[in-house]
Amino acid sequence: MFDLNTDSENKKIYSDTNLLKLENCSIYQSNKLILQNVSFKIGKGELVYLIGKTGSGKTSLFKTLYCDIKLKKGHGEIVGFDLSKISNKDIPKIRRKIGVIFQDFQLLNDRTINENMLFVMRATGWKNKKKMETRLNEVLDAVKMSTKGYKMPHELSGGEQQRAAIARSLINKPKLILADEPTGNLDPKTSEEIMELLLNISKEGTSILMISHDKYLIDNFPAKKLYCYNSSIFNSPEIIN
Repeated sequence: MFDLNTDSENKKIYSDTNLLKLENCSIYQSNKLILQNVSFKIGKGELVYLIGKTGSGKTSLFKTLYCDIKLKKGHGEIVGFDLSKISNKDIPKIRRKIGVIFQDFQLLNDRTINENMLFVMRATGWKNKKKMETRLNEVLDAVKMSTKGYKMPHELSGGEQQRAAIARSLINKPKLILADEPTGNLDPKTSEEIMELLLNISKEGTSILMISHDKYLIDNFPAKKLYCYNSSIFNSPEIIN
């Protein structure tokens, strides 16, 4: 349904089953240490929750993973790239191979949903208009938004805007999606619908690392959990009790 298979170039990049692997990493913002001794792996098709209080370092980790912050210490790999050695010219390549979903959607409010999708395609190197139109229709259909593309973001409900944001994250057929509180601004029913959609995407083989504070969703949509606490990340809640 989601057509997330990659081309021959990407198959080589994704030969390792661990799409994300961090070993003894320290995360800094400027010269301030935010997280230390961070080690975990995410394999193909896994949905993983990242849980922790506001200010515990979750967003700093995400910024490191999509190369907004440089990894200064430790070994990190994401979709086949070494985060500690990444050059500026390679950052766009990484960002074409991962998807990012934000809590506040971050759609361009002066453009229709279709135009939002086309903007991302042009920014990530798409040129063939026919292929662009085909992919646009595929991703909107995958999130049940095929009849909404002509609308402006403000004409959509919060759930519809988040579905559009998820469609945008799927454009380049990523193997890994970073989702920062994707249900944070939604009502409970819509949150469940978005979680069902994300679960279906992960079942198709796309890995998802998702920041969430929503205990109800975490309990009712069980998956692997990582806990951000005391300047590090743990795989068991016992350490923070």
